Amino acid sequence: MKYRTLGRTGIQVSTYCLGTMMFGSMGNSDHDESIRIIHKALDAGINFVDTADVYSLGESEEIVGKALKGRRDDIVLASKASLPMSDDPNHRGNSRRWLTTAVENSLRRLQTDHLDLYQIHRPDPTTDLEETLSTLSDLIRSGKVRAIGTSSFLGSDIVEAQWVAERRGLERFRTEQPPYSIINRSIEREVLPVCRQYGMGTLVWSPLGQGLLTGRFRKGRQSDSHRSSFMPDHFEADRKLDVVEQLIPLADKAGLPMTHLAMAFAVAHPGVTSAIIGPRTMEQFDDLLAGADVTLDDDLLDRIDAIAPPGTDAGPNEVAYVPPAVTTVSLRRRPVDERSAA
Repeated sequence: MKYRTLGRTGIQVSTYCLGTMMFGSMGNSDHDESIRIIHKALDAGINFVDTADVYSLGESEEIVGKALKGRRDDIVLASKASLPMSDDPNHRGNSRRWLTTAVENSLRRLQTDHLDLYQIHRPDPTTDLEETLSTLSDLIRSGKVRAIGTSSFLGSDIVEAQWVAERRGLERFRTEQPPYSIINRSIEREVLPVCRQYGMGTLVWSPLGQGLLTGRFRKGRQSDSHRSSFMPDHFEADRKLDVVEQLIPLADKAGLPMTHLAMAFAVAHPGVTSAIIGPRTMEQFDDLLAGADVTLDDDLLDRIDAIAPPGTDAGPNEVAYVPPAVTTVSLRRRPVDERSAA
C-alpha cells in the first residue's frame, strides 16, 4: 500500500481510504462481516478509515468502533456531521448547537476520545461560516479533534472558508472530500486546484461512479436491481453509459478489470491524496484491494481523456451537493412584477 501526506497536516494516509457507508442497515447489516472487512483492510496496510454519523444513523460508527478496539492508535479515523439525524430540525446542520452534540455522539459510538479528522458533510447556508469554524476550532483546542475538513464544498466556498479562518484567527479546513471519477471530473476545474493552492488534502468519494464503473451496467441491458432501485436515472443515463461502453474495451486491452482502471485513474491525479472505497461485501473489497498497486501510463490516461474530457461530467452526479442558487427557484428568477417592469 502506498502512502501520501494529507495536505500539509503531516499525517500519512494510504492512497485507499476505507469508506464505511455500506456497513449497517444501508448496506451490509452483518456486523461480523463488516468487522472482518475492516480488519482485512487494516492488515493490508490501509490506515485511513472514513465514516459519518448519518451512515445507517450511527450504526456504521458503532461497527467501526467495535472493529478498531486495540488498533485505534494505528488508524487515521475520520467522521462527518451535518446531514439530518432525525426529524428534529436542530439535529442537523453546521451550528455550534448541533456540532458540539454530534461530535460527542460520534465519539461515543466510535469508542474513542478523539477524531483525527472531523468533516462538515455538506455546506449549510443557514449557518454563519464563522460560527462553524469557531466551533470546530474549539473542538481542536479541546483535543477531541485533530484536524477539520469539508465535503462536497464548491471552490468558492473553500476559498471563503480559508479567508474567514485567516481574518478571525480560527483553525482552517485542512481537507476536502469531493466526488470524483472518470464520469464526474468537474472538480478538476476549480476544487482540486483550490485545494492544492491552500495545501488541503483530498479524499475523493465514489471513484467507481456510483457503481457504473464496475462494468456490470451496460447500455440496453437490465441493471442490478439493488443498485438501480436506489438511483434508477443514474443507471439509465445514456451519456454515462456511452462512456462506460468505450471504457470497457480500453480496460480489456490493458488487461485490467474496470474497477482497477477506475481506481487507478482517481489516484493518478496530483491533487488527489486518497480515494475512498466503499465495499458492501468481502468479495467487493477483495476485488478493489487487488488493484491497489495498478498504475496507468500516460498513453492510457490520454485515451481516457479522449473518452471523458478533463474537467467535465458525463452526466449529473445524483447524490452530489447542489447549491441553493440552483435548487431554489426564487434565487434564480426575479419576481414577476420586476420582470414585467423590465
